[in-house]
Parts: sequence; C-alpha cells; structure tokens
Amino acid sequence: MKIVTYNVNGLRPRISQHGSLLKLLDSFDADVICFQETKLRRQELTADLVTAEGYDSFFSCTRTSDRGRLGYSGVATFCRVKSAFSSTEVALPVAAEEGFTGVLESSCRSGRGGETPSEADAVAPGLEEFARDELLKVDGEGRCVVTDHSHFEVEFMLGFWAVLFNVYGPRAEPDDSERIEFKLKFFKIMQKRWESLLCQGRRVFVVGDLNIAPTSLDRCEAGPDFENNEFRRWFRLMLVENGGAFFDVFRAKHPDRRDAYTCWPQNTGAEEFNYGSRIDHILCAGSCLHEEQDQKDHSFFTCHVKECDILTQYKRWKPGNTLRWKGGQRIKLEGSDHAPVYTSLLQFPSVPQHSTPSLSSRYIPMVYGVQQTLVSALMRRQVSKQIKSCEVSSSFPDGDSEECTETVKRALDKCDVSSVPPGNPCVSSSQESEVLISREVMDVGGSGNGVACETSITPESVCNRSVSGNQTRKKAKKNQWSQLTLKSFFQKSSIHSKSVDNAIDTSTMNQANIPEPTHQSNDPPIEDDQSGNVSQSDSPQQCDFNSSASTWDQDEMKNCSSEKNSVALVEWQRIQQMMQNSIPLCKGHKEPCVARVVKKQGPNFGRRFYVCARAEGPSSNPEANCGYFKWAASKSRGK
Repeated sequence: MKIVTYNVNGLRPRISQHGSLLKLLDSFDADVICFQETKLRRQELTADLVTAEGYDSFFSCTRTSDRGRLGYSGVATFCRVKSAFSSTEVALPVAAEEGFTGVLESSCRSGRGGETPSEADAVAPGLEEFARDELLKVDGEGRCVVTDHSHFEVEFMLGFWAVLFNVYGPRAEPDDSERIEFKLKFFKIMQKRWESLLCQGRRVFVVGDLNIAPTSLDRCEAGPDFENNEFRRWFRLMLVENGGAFFDVFRAKHPDRRDAYTCWPQNTGAEEFNYGSRIDHILCAGSCLHEEQDQKDHSFFTCHVKECDILTQYKRWKPGNTLRWKGGQRIKLEGSDHAPVYTSLLQFPSVPQHSTPSLSSRYIPMVYGVQQTLVSALMRRQVSKQIKSCEVSSSFPDGDSEECTETVKRALDKCDVSSVPPGNPCVSSSQESEVLISREVMDVGGSGNGVACETSITPESVCNRSVSGNQTRKKAKKNQWSQLTLKSFFQKSSIHSKSVDNAIDTSTMNQANIPEPTHQSNDPPIEDDQSGNVSQSDSPQQCDFNSSASTWDQDEMKNCSSEKNSVALVEWQRIQQMMQNSIPLCKGHKEPCVARVVKKQGPNFGRRFYVCARAEGPSSNPEANCGYFKWAASKSRGK
C-alpha cells in the first residue's frame, strides 16, 4: 500500500498542469493521496475538481474570512476504490471527519435535527477541557481531514492500519504574535486528540505540510539558534527517540541524509540551488498488526513501513533548466513550490465490505446535482421531438399552428424550466443552456401568431439566435455611444482637400437625387450640391479618382503612423536606458540588480529596494545570490 502527501499550492493549477484530476492522481500510483493548500471554497467543489473514476475524496475547506483566509488553505484526501458505494479495499475508510475536534461534525448533526443539545455539542474524546469556540476556530480554516481505516466485525476489531490525519499546519511569522498563539493552540489540541486515540489502542498516521522543520539537518544553512524554536522543540518531543510515540518516517529511514528538502521559497528562485526546508512529513505511531505484539522492537513502523522518500521529479526546477534568475530574467516554472513525500506499507489483512462515508465528495450537492441533470436532459429530448413534429405539421397547408404551440408549452411545463433561475451555481452549464433554449421556445411559441410553427426551430437554432442576438445588442450599444476613430477624422479631412473639392461636390449631388430606400440605413445623409449638377457616380473617371484619393490617404496614414512609431520607439529606448543607468550593480557579480517593493505592512511599506538578481542559495556557492541590498533613493507615499 502506498500513501502520498503533497502540498499542491492550489488544486486547480495542478489539475490544469496534468490535464485532468484523474491524470494527476494516477501519476502517483498510490492508494491514498493527501493534498494540502487546495485553495478551494466549499461552493467551488465541482465534479471536475473533486471526482475521478476509481477514487473517493474527502475535503475540508476554509470556513472563515478572517485576515483574508477565505479560500486560502484547504485539504483533501483521495482514496482508491473500485466500487462506487461499497468496497472491501483497505484504502476506503469506514468513517471520515472534517476537522479533528469533532465540533464540525456535531454542528452538521444538529443542523439535520434529531439530537439533543448535549449530543449536538459533543466534541472528540480527550478535548473536553477546551471551549467550543476555541475548537471551532481551530477547525475553521480547513486544515485537517481525518479518515478512519479501522474496520470492525461483530465482536472484534480487525488489525487494519490506522486513523489517518491529513494536516496543513498553520504558518506563523516570528513577529506575528496572534498567529504564533493560534499555531501553538492548533498543535496542542491536535496532540490531545492523538494521545486519546493511542490510549484507545488505535494506530495514528499523520501526513501533510506541518510547516515545521524539526532539526538543522532539515534546513539549508540553519542558524545556531534554529533548533531552539518552540515548534521545533514540540515536534522533536513527539518522536520516539525523545520519549514520544511517533516515528518521523523519512528521517527514521534516512537518518543522515542531507539536502533532502520538500519546500523552496517560490519568490527567490531557491530551487535552482536546492535552498529549502523539509516541512512535509509522514509520522506514525502504534503497535504492529502481528498477534505477538508484546515482543521487543515490535511497532507499526518497524513491522509495516517498507520505505519513505521525496518525489523530487515533481519539483519545478530540474537539472538542465536554464538559469532562472540570472540577470533578473524570471522564467515561470510550472508546478508547486513543494515536492510530494510517499511511504510504502506492507502486510495488511483483508477487510469486510463496507460503505462509503457520508463526508465523501460524491454526496456534495454541487456534484450530486450534476447527476440530476441527466433526467432533465431526457426531458429536453422529448421537447425537441415535439418541436420537430410541430415543424412537420406546420409545413402542410391545413396544419394548426396554435395547437402546435400549445403542445410545446405543455411539454415545457412538464420540464419546469421556467423555475430555474439563470446563473444558478448549482446548475451545470449544459443544464443552463437547456433552460435558455426552452425559454426561447416559450417566448416564440407564446405569441399566438403561429411563428413557432412557421419557423424552423431546433435547440441549436434557438441557441444560435440567442447568442447572435446578444452580440447584436452589444454591437449596437457600442456603436451608439462610441466615438469615431482617429483614422476616420484623417480620412475626412483629406477628402475635403482643395484639389478635389469640385469632384466631391458633383459626386454628392448625384447621391442626393437617388430615391430614398425603404429600409433604415446607418450611412450619413447626403447633401445637395449648390450648383445643381449631377454626375454619373459609376463613370470610369469618378472610379479612378476615388481609388487614387483612397490610395493617397492610405499612403499618408502609413507614413504618419511609421513616423510616430519610430519617434515612440526612440523615446521608449531613451527611458529604458535611463532606468538601466539608475539600477545599481550587485557587489558579488557586478550584474544589474532587480527592484522590489516592500509589501508587508509597517514603516517601510511601499518602499522600493534593490537586491541581487541571482537565485537564493548557500553562501558557500559563488553562483548563488550574493546578498546585496540597497534602498532606492525615494519612497512612494500616498497623498
């Protein structure tokens, strides 16, 4: 069995990168795939983002908009399955929970009704000492999904592997006391939940981006006080070598490996020199699955974990790429700023058949609603057939168009398309287009004048008519209020030159005597010539003159345009040269620096500065960033 954890830095771009969700999942060839930082809100969980053939998924999304965190984090666990609603496979859990405190699940139960207030307010075992508001805040940012893979029979528990925590740990800047406090509380409450499960004899797996590099071996060029951080101390105290219950699976398998990182700063080009941190982890705790569990050195890790490693092939920068930051020229690399981590497990017993947990994404209304449109699609097909039969009947002389119109309206009433509001987020695009088609047919057929039967109406023609009508209205609105182009003024002025006044007057006089057409025209009105002379507008002389005048105008316009373009190009080159001269050279490489702006709130917010353009890397590497820094001469301030 294979488990993968991956901070995708946005699930949408990763799906786009691989072509589809199914291709992304299959690329790991794993049984359980845990994503962090999906950046999806609950209302955005559509079928193309959450469902893939052969997988069940379980999502947790941000529920708070505090400090702009709406749609920021989010986690998702994908489990490989063969059956849609029940399976005997070890990857499919028997239960799933959004968050890890139990308050979100109890809130859902109380919303459905049927529970007493004490049952609705229940929290996960071991967390009774914490206030409900604290637990709601911890679970409100969509940072954990718990899947329970412990399978039960009637009288005894099968020894299947564990309760799996898919975690996206909070990030806290050193000077942000509020987020530091939140992060401390987050891991303190989570630790209580782990300890409660272990006391029950359960096995616990923790995977995900914890945003903690535990030792100096896990950070490139860690400082002398690096390991004194309170979060790193907490992490190390959780491990077996320090008296804790958990194994750091990667470090236990590779105790001395250096430069093994899973995350790189995405704004400094640090991947080029592997200047990163190992903050994506797989932890496990609990007894092994063997009957002789009391033997020495028996544990889940020693008996069932085969291997663990970093999937470096998913890194954005790969050997052989051109220098990403040399000379300040950035090249956007495709992929996440994290690399996945995987582990392979061995020796699992068979499990009884069980059903899919209710948290599965297949039960989300936005996904389940797409299946409901299949019925409506069949109803629309019946309407289309009745419309075609209406067309056939109307082609005969004594065909009753009014009766045909009523038939179509009755068919549409059965579909109840008028009750579906346009732009409904729970309605798929195909369903919405069907609604528009049906409404268009109702509008045409409801006039009572037989238009619906006299005109050839199909869903395609109505759709095309609707689209073309919208485009026509947009064009008409644009033409009504838009000003004439600059080119049209030059053309008018050139036509009224002194050398061609008489010829133009005679041609306009000819236009004045032409009878006015019956249809409306957008052409400008033609004035009479004062001399009263009328010339043949289609004479060869007049045609030659018009063509020569037009050619002369185009040549003048081209010359004028080329002169302006050349002047603008010279001016832009001068500005670029001035900007280039004002950019300092870094001390280490004597190369032009790159300009940046302070975006963090504080006394220097909005201030420009210059730094070395090379990618960030170890100070021992002369090809890496030399660390040059200089403030710009002035600071832009709002008035």
